[in-house]
Amino acid sequence: MTIADRWLLPDGIDEVLPAAAQQVERLRRELLDLYSSWGYELVIPPHIEYLESLQAGAGHDLDLQTFKVVDQLTGRMMGLRADTTPSVARIDAHTLRREGPVRLCYCGSVFHTKASASSASRSPIQLGAELYGHAGFESDVEVISLMLTTLKHVGQQQINVDIGHAGIFRGLMRESGLDADQQERLFDALQRKANPEVQALVAEGVNDPAIAEMLCLLPHLNGDISILADAGKRLAGAPADVRAALVLLEQIAAGVQQAFPEVSLYFDLSELSGYNYNYHTGVVFAAYLPGSGQAIAKGGRYDGIGAAFGRARPATGFSTDLKLLLGLMVQETAPRSAIFAPQGASAELVQGLRAQGERVIYELPGQSQGAAELGCNRRLVETAGGWQIEPVEQ
Repeated sequence: MTIADRWLLPDGIDEVLPAAAQQVERLRRELLDLYSSWGYELVIPPHIEYLESLQAGAGHDLDLQTFKVVDQLTGRMMGLRADTTPSVARIDAHTLRREGPVRLCYCGSVFHTKASASSASRSPIQLGAELYGHAGFESDVEVISLMLTTLKHVGQQQINVDIGHAGIFRGLMRESGLDADQQERLFDALQRKANPEVQALVAEGVNDPAIAEMLCLLPHLNGDISILADAGKRLAGAPADVRAALVLLEQIAAGVQQAFPEVSLYFDLSELSGYNYNYHTGVVFAAYLPGSGQAIAKGGRYDGIGAAFGRARPATGFSTDLKLLLGLMVQETAPRSAIFAPQGASAELVQGLRAQGERVIYELPGQSQGAAELGCNRRLVETAGGWQIEPVEQ
């Protein structure tokens, strides 16, 4: 790399410059204050941890997304976090060790070896909330409601939420008799809605005709809330946990619709794209905005995550990217508000102004920029009566 190229950043790694950084920080504070008002406590996990902790129970996909380095002190492998959820689960299960429901939130950079989409950042600022210690549908409704409140805070009103349940696929798989490779191939075909391929894979490996029929039905069980009643009839012979998952989806839908009747809910009983069905154990959900094919926020239930840290806990949560949220907001250009203090200005006066919340910029010896160039709309001027604040002429 030449000297001229040393300013280059890796593809997908971006920096946030002063004006945008101020907006990011303002939004971060607003949303964390919002989460606090719901009872969520802020935690700040480390950016780097041992891989065993960082990826506990999280699956192969997260491993591929994780930058890995060797700890020079121990020789063990460490990773830069690609997702904050495992770290927060460790804090709940091992560090805090509280009983009953625990609400935690976070906001910080994560790092991906590959971007999730062609235009996505490899260093998003992940914002999220997790609720531990409660297995009922009420906690899922709360987390989805907080996700929707987050999107409304940044001015979004037309929100579509896709909802599924990992337990439906898992329950049918358990009774299918398919081996791990066949299950993976069937899962991939279901995500692509490749119906002929699904039917061929089912015919090849599933001996129970009732289970085979239900697996072939899954790609067609999608639509508005009415699809849940239809699914209940068509999957009446499914294992008990599959039928329980359908009841749970109805309860969650009712709770979300009561709080947000204007939000469009869409159900797809085979859609788990972008989720790890071995990691998620219950409801999964994603929020979309009109005209966008990428989820703006997503989450789900992942019970048992704390088992890797010695204490299995029910868990549900969601996350989003603070940078994406900022891009959704209509940014209003705030008028410049700073005071220019020339050399020799009263230090006591400047300290007092700063204590009142004013932004005061001192003139440095030899600088060529004036008050306006430094973004100041007022200046300190010494008069016979002492120092006065006067407007800067534009």
